[in-house]
Amino acid sequence: MEGPVQVSTSVDLLYSETEDQLRAAVRDVLTDHCTAAAVLDRIESDEPHDRELWKTLAAEMGLAGLLVPEKLGGQGATHREAAVVLEELGRAVAPVPYLSSAVVATELLLGCPAERPQVAAQIGELASGRLVGALAVPFATAPHAPYARVRRSADGLLHGTVTAVADAAAADLLYVATDDALYALSADQDGVTVTPRTSLDLTRPLADITLDGARGGEPVSEDPDTAVRRALRAGAALLASEQLGLADWCLTETVAYTRDRHQFNRAVGSFQALKHRLAELWLETVNARAAARNAADALATASPEIPLAAALAQAYCAPVAVHAAEEALQLHGGIGMTWEHPVHLYLKRAKADAIGYGSAGRHREALAELMDLRAP
Repeated sequence: MEGPVQVSTSVDLLYSETEDQLRAAVRDVLTDHCTAAAVLDRIESDEPHDRELWKTLAAEMGLAGLLVPEKLGGQGATHREAAVVLEELGRAVAPVPYLSSAVVATELLLGCPAERPQVAAQIGELASGRLVGALAVPFATAPHAPYARVRRSADGLLHGTVTAVADAAAADLLYVATDDALYALSADQDGVTVTPRTSLDLTRPLADITLDGARGGEPVSEDPDTAVRRALRAGAALLASEQLGLADWCLTETVAYTRDRHQFNRAVGSFQALKHRLAELWLETVNARAAARNAADALATASPEIPLAAALAQAYCAPVAVHAAEEALQLHGGIGMTWEHPVHLYLKRAKADAIGYGSAGRHREALAELMDLRAP
């Protein structure tokens, strides 16, 4: 755990014109190709990931390569732009592996020695969207917590099981760590078994990865800890933007519904008790935006405050997303309790994200250590 940090006060959290244009483009695509009805149909199918939508976002729009330098085949953008994309994906609960592949797996490889041919090649494949990557750690692993490792036997084969890995079923490349190396495995090679699990959030399904004599080949790094910590920290920091988008959708849709829904010849949104609940939710969402934007900016500027910003964002944004989804479900009344209405998708995503890359409680503990406010 890093020592105490000094907090900067000169961060620009406003969206740039480029970021606003990116948001508009992504929202247009999701409006056309990721409607609530389409997502509901998708999660009831045998293939919860929307590969056509992923192709559009990753390959045609180039969004999978936002964090990748142009010389490696990416767009050379920053984490601020990736955060905008995640806000929109959160608003749509889009069933695509963007966070797992374009953020976590990509950050993992960017933390490996770039001079290795396989590293540069895999970064390019992930940036193009031709391949999907997944880091083989449980989705609930916090950036500062111990993470899952597998065993490498004397004959060079890998053995072990990693449970509850997000988007592993959609991945082409699985990144697994041993005590002294990081390996990239093809998901369909001999000795690798990916078993889907029953997941609360079917738009981001989990799976177990079992290695039984899988051949690791040449490692992508002999310093797994540095790469894995970097990837988990980026995942936690940018997950906050997804949670922000989710909360914003819940607030917007609930306000619109309470304006249209009438009881006793009045819009239910005019009732004082509901006004207070929605006003509180609006304040929480505004604050969540500040925390999420701060985390994205810290990553984009390689700030020394990244651990602090990521922990703060998760400690605050995760509970806000859950609260927003719960309020949306309750204030939609009877229709909100039906499977036909999409609000349950948002509640399940919010609940699942609340433990993604560490719970809010784990991040509050990390904040206390970073600020030298440990409990006696």
